[in-house]
Amino acid sequence: MNSPGGRRQEASGSRGQRAHRPREQDRDVQLSKALSYALRHGALKLGLPMRADGFVPLGALLQLPQFRSFSAEDVQRVVDTNQKRRFALRPGDPGTGPLIRANQGHSLQVPELELTPLETPQALPLMLVHGTFWQHWPSILLKGLSCRGRTHIHLAPGLPGDPGVISGIRPNCEVAVFIDGPLALADGVPFFRSANGVILTPGNADGFLLPKYFKAALQLRPTRKSLSLAGNEETECQSGPENSSRGKRMI
Repeated sequence: MNSPGGRRQEASGSRGQRAHRPREQDRDVQLSKALSYALRHGALKLGLPMRADGFVPLGALLQLPQFRSFSAEDVQRVVDTNQKRRFALRPGDPGTGPLIRANQGHSLQVPELELTPLETPQALPLMLVHGTFWQHWPSILLKGLSCRGRTHIHLAPGLPGDPGVISGIRPNCEVAVFIDGPLALADGVPFFRSANGVILTPGNADGFLLPKYFKAALQLRPTRKSLSLAGNEETECQSGPENSSRGKRMI
């Protein structure tokens, strides 16, 4: 029979375990953000030897000051548990050891990043969506979507929470822009699929996906509304753009 003291110790232990998990999660978030910066944007500034396919030696990464409190096991856990599959780990040769890269989202030029070209309308997903926020919507409506310092514009094959949508659109975005991929493709705009399923396009020569390729726009928060692409009219649409004439053409 357990003594009261034993039960107190057991309860204290369980509270300790529960208290430990948030700290571990906080460290994982910190590590994920540090990995994103180093592998997408900062490798050259940090002196990391990045290959043409975006991989860097994990050992070299862990020698940087911001990573010295983390182990290879920590990195493996973050790679394995990242729901958006932002990173990839692979064995390297004996000289380099394991290699790590970001699957997409680079501002650095990565000429041999493993991207699958989508060269026909049939190869494109039925739905191409870009998620954004209200502060950017007036500029997007006027000028189109921009790479904004990255090498690609990110698109998802559906809305946040839809089956199969693991990355490419933020879950807290406020506006969804639906893209006419076949029309853009016919005009010579290239599309690719990344290793984690994000649809990427560099846009036109100036890095823009022009408003002429917008099929529909949807306010996502606080309620769903179909947004006029003319920018002067809104209509209620509780179940998404498929209830609008533009959405019907899209589906």
